Amino acid sequence: MRLLLMADTHVPTRARLLPEPLLDAVDAADVVFHAGDWVDAETLDVLQQRSRRLVAVYGNNDGPELRARLPLVAEVELQSCRFAVVHETGPAKGREQRCEAEFPGVDVLVFGHSHIPWDSHAPGGMRLLNPGSPTDRRRQPYATYLTASLEDGRLGDVRVHELPRRG
Repeated sequence: MRLLLMADTHVPTRARLLPEPLLDAVDAADVVFHAGDWVDAETLDVLQQRSRRLVAVYGNNDGPELRARLPLVAEVELQSCRFAVVHETGPAKGREQRCEAEFPGVDVLVFGHSHIPWDSHAPGGMRLLNPGSPTDRRRQPYATYLTASLEDGRLGDVRVHELPRRG
C-alpha cells in the first residue's frame, strides 16, 4: 500500500496551486494523509476528487467551512496499523512522550504545523511523522512531503521528497 503524507498546504496564501509533482504523487497513492492548514476548501475538494482515500484534519489556519468538513483528529486502521492525524503537537521538546500519552495504541502519528519534516519514535514505539510543507518551506531548504509504504501492517520506505523551488 502506497501512502502520501502532506500538511500545511496554505493555498492560496503561500501558493496558488499544489505543485504538480505532489499531485502526481496523490494520483499514485492508495491513501493520502493531510495534517491540516489547508486555508481554502478548493484544495480539499481537489484532494477528495483525486485521492483513492483521504484521511485529513483541519489546522489552526483553517476557517469555519473546513472545520465543518474535517475533524480535529482523524484515526484510521490500515492493515492492522493504527494511524492518527492531528495538526499541532506542541513544542519539539518532549513531543514523543506527550504524543504517546495523548494517543495511546496509535502506531503512527501524522502531524504538521511546524513546516519542518520530522521522523522519530516514541519510547513505546509510536512513529511520529511530519511531512513539512509542499508550499511554504519557511526555514527549510526545500518544500517537502513524505511517502511511505505499508506492507503486512508494517510501515516502511519512509521518504522525504524535496520539491523544486518556485521561480
